[in-house]
Amino acid sequence: MTLSYWEYKTWLANIDFTIIGSGIVGLNCALRLRHKFPKAKIIILERGMFPNGASTKNAGFACFGSLSEILDDLQTHTQEEVLHLIKKRYEGLQLLRKNLGDKAIDYQLHGGYELFTKTDTALYTSCLSNIEELNSLLKPIFKKPVFLRKENIFNFTNILPYTILNQLEGQIDTGNMMDALLQKVQASNIKIINNCTVESYQNENTGVTVKTDQFTLTTNKLLIATNGFASQLGIADTEPARAQVLITKPIKGLKIKGTFHLDRGYYYFRNIHDRILLGGGRNLDFKTEKTTEFGETMRVQQKLKHMLVDIILPAIDFEIEHRWSGIMGIDHQKKSIVKQISDHVFCGVRLGGMGVAIGSLIGTELADLL
Repeated sequence: MTLSYWEYKTWLANIDFTIIGSGIVGLNCALRLRHKFPKAKIIILERGMFPNGASTKNAGFACFGSLSEILDDLQTHTQEEVLHLIKKRYEGLQLLRKNLGDKAIDYQLHGGYELFTKTDTALYTSCLSNIEELNSLLKPIFKKPVFLRKENIFNFTNILPYTILNQLEGQIDTGNMMDALLQKVQASNIKIINNCTVESYQNENTGVTVKTDQFTLTTNKLLIATNGFASQLGIADTEPARAQVLITKPIKGLKIKGTFHLDRGYYYFRNIHDRILLGGGRNLDFKTEKTTEFGETMRVQQKLKHMLVDIILPAIDFEIEHRWSGIMGIDHQKKSIVKQISDHVFCGVRLGGMGVAIGSLIGTELADLL
């Protein structure tokens, strides 16, 4: 692209901080930088028309982990690491609510329920038998029991008799959350350049040269907040994971309220505006879903539809209105990567599918590396 003098002077000259990615992490990083450096010139480069990746595509769960997910994490992480993860997710959710307000993000506390299908008897037995022990483990963080055994009151079919309720799990409107964040950023004199993909960057003595598919710029500091796309910029120990989602048309008289998890969190659904939003299925084909390409597969979409028919909405007529996908950043280790890469380059990535919970906190930590 050939830039005019005005374009270069206004947007691309004398840049103090350049952030790659206008998702939850990138926007919170920008706001924190503005607080720390009131007169700095800050720009954000975003590959999509809207914030791309997962920030505008997630299910809007204000959660910190179902009981089976936590038990699973205890098999691969130390107890101290798991408690640190949960504490960070919970603190991140409180920061999100504090920064934007519950009304702006439509925060609702209906609780989160874990369901078990009739083929999950071993997991079901393990979870029920570990409720008291896990509540005891989490008491230093939450000061009260988190998980309770509850009967299936929602008329779900083909599941075992009891569900496990997380009393502290809520839900938000993802679109409202991102709109509120974007408004705060724009009101803080932070420029966002959309439809601009960063292809590479080069460290220089006094800053960084950033090459995009539209132009090249120089910046004093570069902060990478691309999460699922981090590996494309050479950040190790993080890989993409696609999550497929669908939503029904409004269902008259829908009585389901809350967030719901099945199969260690690989499937999840919730109510929103008299609709059911359902996502997951990555475990059906990990290899195919390890991608930065958006899209849906027949295998996953058929499984999601069967779950609507066989479990969630038995004998209820429904129509699927929208299908989409998002790209998460994950690894076998669930701790996020917030670090300095070189003298002038920093990153905050690998949110492990918990962007709503920890995105605000990771963005703040990223800015505080400076």
